[in-house]
Amino acid sequence: MHYLLMYDVIDDYVARRTEFRAPHLAHAKAAEARGELLLAGALADPVDGAILLFNADSPEVVERFARADPYVINGLITRWRVRPWTTVVGSLLNKTT
Repeated sequence: MHYLLMYDVIDDYVARRTEFRAPHLAHAKAAEARGELLLAGALADPVDGAILLFNADSPEVVERFARADPYVINGLITRWRVRPWTTVVGSLLNKTT
């Protein structure tokens, strides 16, 4: 099943993320290598959040990712939430569990 992890970020997120970007990306790439994380990125104009698309058997996989994310741990994320996403069209459908 697909899940969306939605992040709300601090006001000076772009300036402050540099310090934690390498460990955050390593965390994301590890989730990608496990087949869990499909797409991820910050929202633009304005940069006020991020969305990460997961393929997982349960929301707990996504919640574990968020709790261990260096951006969350270091206070760059003001709020996060996980939502199941019922996908019906797209090339990533063959990647669902």
